[in-house]
Amino acid sequence: YPALLAHEAFMPAPQNISIVSTNMKHFLTWSPVTVPGGAVRYSVEFQGEYERDYANNSWIPIGECSAIRATQCDITDDISATVPYNVRVRAVQGTQTSCWTTLNSLFNRITTSLTPPNLSAMADGHHLLVKLEHLGPAFEFWIFYWRKGQENWVRRVFSSATVHLETMEAGTEYCIRAQAYVEAINRSSDFSETQCVKAAVMSVTITLVLFAGFVVTVLTLPFLAWKICQICKYSCCPTVGMPDTLKLEFPARLLNFRGEEEESCDMAVRVLPPEELLHLWIHEAL
Repeated sequence: YPALLAHEAFMPAPQNISIVSTNMKHFLTWSPVTVPGGAVRYSVEFQGEYERDYANNSWIPIGECSAIRATQCDITDDISATVPYNVRVRAVQGTQTSCWTTLNSLFNRITTSLTPPNLSAMADGHHLLVKLEHLGPAFEFWIFYWRKGQENWVRRVFSSATVHLETMEAGTEYCIRAQAYVEAINRSSDFSETQCVKAAVMSVTITLVLFAGFVVTVLTLPFLAWKICQICKYSCCPTVGMPDTLKLEFPARLLNFRGEEEESCDMAVRVLPPEELLHLWIHEAL
């Protein structure tokens, strides 16, 4: 027992342990332990409601904060429920280990500090573009906007940090402000600073250019329609030229077979009886 007391006196425990929690990011911090003999390392453990009430008051080591030299530990991923947590830390140097130091009071993430989101509003052409600070997946944004000088406002809910709100009327000024909201703890931040943006008035030059483009389009459309019809007509019924082998390079000569036709027309066939045929044969033989 005296040796244990001497050991504890030699290795003091970390002091001033606390949790800094902002926008659902939780960090455990403590004062460094200064002793001779080399570097001091620290290990951190946490205890949730389940471990405290149903698991024999057990503690769970945080792997990312085991034997570290830093005097802070990111415990955001371990504080995963909206219940009271306890956290403790101890110092280690070689084979020497200090006692555990725990929080003075349990920590609940519902007490995290929510800051107003940084907001940037601008006119993107004729659209109202709003860019918000990215605070993490647990956050959504309530955006309020209205025409300057009017009391009626519109509220929109977004999870994205960049949004297009609506089409702006030329020469009209719009005002925007936003809140950050966390559904897991059902809390919202204060409002951001209000920013106002005025939609640009279309210049005479731009108006003339747009009008000229419209006129050119109207005049070009009939020609394009005719051209498309010609292309479709050629595609469906293409014009086929006569092959060169069928083309005559000299005047064609007309062959007259009229005489032969007349001779063949004068020829006749007559059937002779046997007696007459015999008589004709004898006559030709003599």
